Amino acid sequence: MAPFLLLHRWSSITSSPLFTNVFPKLSPLRANGFLLPKDGVFPVRLFAFPNSNRSSIQRILDGRRIGTPFICFHDARENSQPSSPQKGSAVDWPILERWDVPWQWQTIMLTMFACGLSIALTELVEASALPYVGIQVAELSLDEKAEVLFAGQFTVTAVVLGVIYGITNTFQPLPTDIFRYDLKEPFNLRNGWLLWAGIGLSGAVIAVALTGFALSFFKGGNPERETDALVRLLPLIGSSNIRTACLLGITGVLAPLLEETVFRGFLMVSMTKWLPTPVCVVITAALFALAHLTPGEFPQLFVLGTALGFSYAQTRNLLTPITIHSFWNSGVILLLTFLQVQGYDIRELLQASS
Repeated sequence: MAPFLLLHRWSSITSSPLFTNVFPKLSPLRANGFLLPKDGVFPVRLFAFPNSNRSSIQRILDGRRIGTPFICFHDARENSQPSSPQKGSAVDWPILERWDVPWQWQTIMLTMFACGLSIALTELVEASALPYVGIQVAELSLDEKAEVLFAGQFTVTAVVLGVIYGITNTFQPLPTDIFRYDLKEPFNLRNGWLLWAGIGLSGAVIAVALTGFALSFFKGGNPERETDALVRLLPLIGSSNIRTACLLGITGVLAPLLEETVFRGFLMVSMTKWLPTPVCVVITAALFALAHLTPGEFPQLFVLGTALGFSYAQTRNLLTPITIHSFWNSGVILLLTFLQVQGYDIRELLQASS
């Protein structure tokens, strides 16, 4: 319904009992009018008058002339109605939206440098501190080595996350979609973190498999792969519950939390201040693959990083890429554990695939 406007004399018409009887809906609006001083004489112009008899209104207003002061009434509630989003706008495509980043490029460079330095110093301090507390790594059992490995990864994760949050905390209050870990509505069709984690994981598995097939087809034979990291973990895989639990804690909890917060939660989000979100997804996926220092696995890691980035852009909830990353890493450990329990030689399988 369009807003109705009535121009009338303030002193004569609004004080008339006839006005209040015929126009009861206009009387409470008098306080919201505004005075428009203009010289001259103007006839009354009736734009819209719902629920009123036009002939009776005209009879009342006939013969009256408006002097210099007149008032304009309008329904302010109509202006306060929120406009509906346009079709095809960015609201309908959250995966393309950028974040509202409060810091500049200097903060990005400082934070990434501080994260790298923190990892190096933490590992150096750990290696130097163990002998001073009476721990000789060479003399430890496999269970104890797994526990030391878990403690080291836990320390690195805590230190790096502390550095990131310590620096970015100076920009409080942060937008609600930065560093967001939200368990609510996991199956929401638009941004449910668990739903899109499942979609992203399925897409990543298919994409990585197709990438491996393409590399094999164009290179002729199996692509070169790096398995040194898994080979080093072989003594800890499937040999005891403690070792398996420590490996799952490292690869399925601590590593995904650390890497996704750094690469997706901070770096990718920060870059959207200047670049479109899809471009930032691709760049951070490449950096994510390079950071693993396994050139033979770069294509697969790049594809995985791309799936992680787009899944996060869809939900803006870090639980989504963390869940995908966790299931990916844990799936590898659990698969190797299962094969070893079944009597397969895991080392031979890994070397055959390299």
